[in-house]
Amino acid sequence: CGGSISNSSGLLQSPFYPGNYPNNADCVWEIQVENNFRVMLTFRDIVMQSSRCQYDYIEVYDGPPHSSPLLGRLCSGSFPTYISSSNMMTVRFHSDSRYTFRGFQAHYSSIPEDHNTTLLCLPDYMHAVVSRDYFQSQGYSAQMVTLNDSHCKPTVTSHEVIFNIPYNGCGTIREENNDTINYSNMIKVTSSGYLIKRKKNIHLHISCKMLQNTWMQIMYVAEDTVDVNKNQFGRYDVNITFYDSSSFLRPVHDSPYYIDLNQNLYLQAYLHSSDPNLVVFVDTCVASPDPHDFNTLAYDIIKNGCVKDSSYVTYYSPYSHFARFRFNAFEFISRHTLVYLQCELVVCQLRDYSSRCYRGCISRSKRDASSAEEKVNVVVGPLQLRGGGAQSRNTG
Repeated sequence: CGGSISNSSGLLQSPFYPGNYPNNADCVWEIQVENNFRVMLTFRDIVMQSSRCQYDYIEVYDGPPHSSPLLGRLCSGSFPTYISSSNMMTVRFHSDSRYTFRGFQAHYSSIPEDHNTTLLCLPDYMHAVVSRDYFQSQGYSAQMVTLNDSHCKPTVTSHEVIFNIPYNGCGTIREENNDTINYSNMIKVTSSGYLIKRKKNIHLHISCKMLQNTWMQIMYVAEDTVDVNKNQFGRYDVNITFYDSSSFLRPVHDSPYYIDLNQNLYLQAYLHSSDPNLVVFVDTCVASPDPHDFNTLAYDIIKNGCVKDSSYVTYYSPYSHFARFRFNAFEFISRHTLVYLQCELVVCQLRDYSSRCYRGCISRSKRDASSAEEKVNVVVGPLQLRGGGAQSRNTG
């Protein structure tokens, strides 16, 4: 029932299909295909409670669920096809507590976008590539192409014009909204005539929009040329590393990491991004003997910013891209050969004191479905209890 999907094609169906779906289901599938591809979703079967789709329904969103347009809401009738404007689409299935039916089945696949332009929003810069043939078809030479800052020149190859655009340079503009940070620039070619102009100016607007942990990439051309809309989604690059002491100087790379019962474990979360105005926050950390299941048998160390383990301690970090903390190896590990940690990290604007990163402990029974917050999920481990036969391989 729901989850993140990254395959290029596949099937989606309601739980227990073709048997009846359960009551009170709420499944959200986030389909993310390769950059510069789009998602095509075709429904093959829909049999649900159909009273204006109020009780049981399917919703299809053109991107992430909290911030994207609704493409359609359906529960019976025809079998439509939806195509996303980006490399991401979200499908939500909801049922109430009354009648159940067979449900739905749909097939999704990835289809290529326009090949004249590609855009990637990488951790350190925006990577934009435009076909030389495109500029030549408009009557321009690749040597005439610049960014907002005319001193920033592209790399020109035999077939492509390539820009690596920094988030904090080359005229990139940074704008902050309530829950997004938008980085924008413009690839442009200007007609050389002063009094008369026989060719259109070309303005390719580039922007990377960050929604907590999601990069939304947009490339479009201004109104005086052919429109090219490009939207891409990606994830933040975040990792967690063990260290051997509270000085956080020597990382531990052993796997598994052999430890003693009640030994101090030092961890550092690191956000890889060139934007200095971001901060990372440790929201939740859970321990489990199964790296794929953190629900059946799990131990909460911190949850929704609320400390659940008495040994949990946070440390001062000199940089906002780092979050440092410690806890002790616990009795849980004495009963299981290996233990894994799953931590949820939140990325926010630095000094935005209304954001999740500055609100600390939040007691809540379930996550607010209307919230625009997204989290980064990282699994680390395994940890293994040092026994008589296990040789110590770490320096801690």
